[in-house]
Amino acid sequence: MKQAALNDTIDVLHKIEAIEKEIVDLKLIVLKKLTPTGRKVISLKGILKGVDITDEDLTSAKKSLYSKVEI
Repeated sequence: MKQAALNDTIDVLHKIEAIEKEIVDLKLIVLKKLTPTGRKVISLKGILKGVDITDEDLTSAKKSLYSKVEI
């Protein structure tokens, strides 16, 4: 009886592992389809060089982004 339960548990774990692998494969397929091909990647590094961001700016941005959510 215990052996049968153990085998059933092992079978369920194998099925879960197979499902997890399928999910990872699906994620990769979706990412490959969403990734632009043949386009130049534009770097945003340094776009805000010399800009001074204050705590007031951050507070204002948070209020704007999360205006409908209680923080």
